[in-house]
This record gives sequence, C-alpha cells and structure tokens, in this order.
Amino acid sequence: MIYQGNAITVARGAGNSSDDIATLTFDLKNESINKLSSAVVAELGEAVQALQDEKSLKGLVIASAKDVFIVGADITEFHGLFDKGEDYLVEMNLKVHDIFNAIEDLPFPTVTAINGLALGGGCEVVLTTDFRVMSESAKIGLPETKLGILPGWGGCVRLPRLIGADNAIEWIAGGIENKAPAALKMGAVDAVVPADQLEAAALDILARADSGELDYQTRRDEKKQPLKLNPIEQMMAFETAKGYVAGKAGPHYPAPVEAIKVIQKGAGEQRSRAQAIEAKAFAKLALSDVAFNLVGLFMSDQLVKKKAGKYEKQAQSLALTGVLGAGTMGGGIAYQSASKGTPILMKDIKEEALEAGLKEARKLFTKQVERKKLTPQKMAEQLSSIRPTLSYGDFGDVDLIIEAVVENPKVKGNVLSEVEGQVKESAILTSNTSTISITRLAENLKRPENFCGMHFFNPVHRMPLVEVIRGEKTSDAAVAATVAYARAMGKTPIVVNDCPGFLVNRVLFPYFGGFNLLVEQGADFQRVDKVMEKFGWPMGPAYLLDVVGMDIAMHAGEVMAEGFPERMSRDDKTIIQIMVDNERLGQKNAKGFYAYEEDKKGKPKKVSDDAANALVKQVVKAEKEFSDDDIIARMMVPLCLETVRCLEDGIVDSPAEADMALIYGIGFPPFRGGALRYIDALGIAEFVKLAESLAEELGPLYAPTDKLRQMADSGERFYSA
Repeated sequence: MIYQGNAITVARGAGNSSDDIATLTFDLKNESINKLSSAVVAELGEAVQALQDEKSLKGLVIASAKDVFIVGADITEFHGLFDKGEDYLVEMNLKVHDIFNAIEDLPFPTVTAINGLALGGGCEVVLTTDFRVMSESAKIGLPETKLGILPGWGGCVRLPRLIGADNAIEWIAGGIENKAPAALKMGAVDAVVPADQLEAAALDILARADSGELDYQTRRDEKKQPLKLNPIEQMMAFETAKGYVAGKAGPHYPAPVEAIKVIQKGAGEQRSRAQAIEAKAFAKLALSDVAFNLVGLFMSDQLVKKKAGKYEKQAQSLALTGVLGAGTMGGGIAYQSASKGTPILMKDIKEEALEAGLKEARKLFTKQVERKKLTPQKMAEQLSSIRPTLSYGDFGDVDLIIEAVVENPKVKGNVLSEVEGQVKESAILTSNTSTISITRLAENLKRPENFCGMHFFNPVHRMPLVEVIRGEKTSDAAVAATVAYARAMGKTPIVVNDCPGFLVNRVLFPYFGGFNLLVEQGADFQRVDKVMEKFGWPMGPAYLLDVVGMDIAMHAGEVMAEGFPERMSRDDKTIIQIMVDNERLGQKNAKGFYAYEEDKKGKPKKVSDDAANALVKQVVKAEKEFSDDDIIARMMVPLCLETVRCLEDGIVDSPAEADMALIYGIGFPPFRGGALRYIDALGIAEFVKLAESLAEELGPLYAPTDKLRQMADSGERFYSA
C-alpha cells in the first residue's frame, strides 16, 4: 500500500496490473458517492506526494470503487468558503492547481477509468491524466455555470486544449453532461468500453504508452501549451460565442460569458498563467449574489429530493395507475406516466374526450421523436401503455388514481365517490385540484385516509413541480405512494398541508392582488410586465394571467378571497372580473390583456390591443407615477409575505421547500433564490420596514406578521447559509 486515507487509497499491482502499475482509488467512506470536499482534496495532495516519492512505477490508473467516479466538489462547503473572501478563494484554487499539476507532471503515463458521473471537479481530475477511458453508461461534464461560477480547478484551461475552443465553450457555458459517445467523438476520452472492461482498457493504454506506441508526453505537452489559434481564429471562436451565449443566458446569469472570457484570456498563455486567470475569475463570480443564491438552491433541491426519497422508501409499488378526465391535463398526465414507464388507464365519459387526450399524448410523443429523443418504435410502445376507456372495467387492478376533471367541488366529489366504489381497498385516490380543499373533497369518501391532492402544473410535461396535498385524514401511506409516483414520473414532489390554494396558488394570488392595486392606481400594465420581466420573471403578471386564463384566475381568486377575506377579498370589480365579463379570457380565446396572433411556428404571439387598454381604464381610480422600484416592491412584498405566512401556518415544512415550490411551480427567478432568500438578501428588518410603509396605504395584504417583526428585531434569518 502506497497511501491509505478516508477517501483515497493508492496501491501497487491492484486488479490485474503488474507491480509497477499503481492504482489511485476514490472511495469516500460512509458515502454512496465520491465528492471532493476540502478534506478529500487534502488527501489527494498527500496521495500524489506519496506517488512522487515512490520509485520504479511505470504508470498510474485513477479509478473509483463506487458506481460513480466523482460527482464534483462538495457543494455544502461552498457558502462557508465563499464567505472567506476573494484572496482566500484565489489562494485555495491555486493550491488545488498545484495538486492537479503534480498529477499531470508525474514521471510516467497516467490514465483515468471513468465508471459513472465525472462532473465538475471530478471532470477536472479526469483532465489531468494523459489518457481517459470511459464506460458506455458514464457521463462527463463541467456544470459549474449552473451554480453561477465557472470551473476553477483547470477546466477552463485543459478542456479547450483537449477538445478545441468551440467544443469546450459549448460544454462549459452550457453546463452540459455529455454521454460517452459524444465525449469520444470530441476527443475528451480515448476509448469507450463496457463497464466490465474498463480496468483492462486502462491497463492496455498504459502498456501501449510504456512501449512507445502511444506518445503520452506529447499529449501532456499539448495540455500545457497555449491554444493553437491565430488571432482571426480566436476572434471568430470567442467573440461570436460571447454574443450567442449572452443572449441565451440572459443578463442575470453572468457565469457562462465569464467562462468564455477566461478561456479567451488564457488561450495564449502557458499553463500556470492561464490557471491564475481562471482562479481570479472563479473567486470574483463566487462572491456574487447570483452564485450565493444558485448554490443555495442546489442545497434546497437536495433537501427536497432527500425528503421525497424517504417517502419513496415507505411507498407501496405501483404497477398500474389511472387518470379520470381526458382533457389537455389528463392527456398530459397520461403522457408523462407512460413516457416514464408506468402504464396508465385514461377514462372519460365521452369518446371525443378520449380522442382529445390521446391526441395530446401522441403530439407530445411525436415531438420527442422529431427531436431524436425517442425512436418511432419506442413511441409506439409507450403510447400503447396508455389505455383509453369509457368504463371502470379494468380499474379493479389500479394502484393509484388521479382525478383530473373540471375544477368544481361538486363534480369532483361525485367522481371521487364513484371511483372509490370501483377500486380495491388499498388503491390511493388523488385529486389534481389547484384550489379546492382536500379535506372537503374527502368528506364523502369511505376511505379518506387513502386520499390526497396531487396538483400538477400546466403544461404537465414541462413543469417540474407536483404539490402533494395532505388533508386532515390523509395517511402517511397515501402521501408516500403519491410522492413515489410523482418521482417515477420525473417530477419534483413537495408535500404541503391543506388550505385554500395550498402553497403555490396561495402565494401567487397576493402577487396578482398587488398587480390589481397597481393598475387601479394608474400603472401601465405593459410597463409592469416589462419591469417584472427585467426583475427576472419569465413573464409579467398581465401576460401570466393571459396564459393561466382569466376565468381560471377569477375562480381561484374567489376561493382565495373566501379563505383569506381580510387580505384577499374585494368589494369592487377587479380588472380580471372585467376581462371575464367582456369574454377576454387570455390565450385560450386569443384576447386578454393582449391580443394573440400566431407566429411563424404557430405559437401565440402577444400584441398590444386598444380594446384591452380601454377596459383597463375602467378600473383606474388614481393617476400615480411609479418608479421601477415602486412596482417591484408592490408586486413582491405581498407574494413574499404570503410565503412567510405559509411557513408560519405549517402549510410547508421548511424555507427550502417553500422556495423550491415557487421556482419550480411559477418560475420565481432562480438567481434570486426564492421568496424567503429574497427577504434574507434585503434584510428582514429592511423588508419589514418596507412592508409596513406599504401597508399604511394599501392595507392588510402588505402587513408583516408579528413573528416576522420579531425576527427583524432579533436579527434572525430564514437560512443560516
């Protein structure tokens, strides 16, 4: 044994190799995956030092004893490291460079055997060796820009020299994970083999390098030298890419463009100078609010997944499911289930509705075929696992049912009572409702413990969130099964407790309430849309109402007003009511706040409409001038306060789940971290002060809670990091 640590061992003659070949194996104790924490990086430095001191070695294999290679750095350490400042981060990265450079400079050929995910820092380890072999199922990539940073341990330096500037920009700016065939085609790896042949392939490469057949020294030198691009080639590669990537990433996500600049600045430099440029740029990005929030989101997402995983372990298996109602939503649910491998019955009372549901599913499958994500044969197989029916004939075998009929408590109640009599006692019933109380819908059920809410967001195939709503009598078993099914469908389930609007819609409607008040005080709704889109929302509130549907928004608003009359009820007509009265329902009938025309791709394109502008004037009660900051405050404060109330009321368990639900459910700007992180960023005391000043003029919708005031007084935060 050359070296033994908690995460790394180095031994001679491991596997089938001769005694002059060493194997450095990553196998982090008490963890299912390998990650590069500060402690692991320190061990790697010690292991490399031991290799440098060892005599008579002819080669090194770097491998993993786990199902993955290395998933990256330990992101849970990031906030603590970032807090130490720019100088510390630059120095830290340069120390890691010294370790990685020492691997690259070992006096014998080196090869990495990639047996699973090699991402971020794991990919950067891979790039240090002279050769790389990859199992057929492995993936490799540098996803750092998705966290608001860039590769800081040599990725921006070595990858362009290995696969060319254009390909490296695509990998790094896009943050993409690359499958083995793509990695081989681009030259990132030297061979792709079945997993059981990985070690043999790595040893074969070392033998060929030892014999002189493969010139490892030349390969190594290419990674250390400047990029072979003349000034014109550099300009074409980098300037064009910067413009394209900036347009795609948007103004709120600087990391992808910064990564290109780092590659460009380092292109004409030797290894050490290029790495110093990379280390400095990493440190600057790491100190940005965007990086802080995106790292926070990653950790929140991990928490949400961990909680869902615990439910999943308790869940009964689901061999067959069913959806009641074959409209666009039912068809979308059926498609999502079938596409992820769970057969589903789709029931309706009308033949034409079933045809419409199948048409929706077929359309979504066809798009997958057109994008080459699916073969026609696989499409036919998956489509056939959706079984349309007009009767309950096969429902005796169904394990879980999603009721997705019209949003009417009486209709839903009748359908749920009816289906309960047709299924086995262990079957779980769920309702895809956006507003109706789960406790109320359970009143006429014989087995209310087997019933919960399963709220999908439209369009089902795109929106990642599913709210799993626990009613007063819902059992843990029902929640567990529903969470497990949502996960099987590729969704992110978040468990919430029952109340009007549950979590997401309860939080969204105060936002619309703020919009109503702005319009009534003379704000131009088109300007409000532009301000909120510039703030980071995918669409402004007027446009969002058009997409949701004015009639749906009005119904949901009535439910909210009944549930929370002090904050959300209105005595006079809102602009939403007036739009409905004038049959301007939004995109569904091509007229709402905007009119809609088809673009070249057949998608609705919004245009200004004089008739809508005239209707809006009917609700204007005052003419006030609003700054952009005024508009943002009046829109964001009620949304954030309602999120706080949901947390205080126990509707959602944690700040992380609340914020992830808003990001996944309504497109809250990810770079701002969620509503509660947004309050933390403003400072709770400052936020309370702002809310109180608005509440004096605008009423209870803007009034902070007593507990929030206490948090402000005591200097508390929603997040510790």
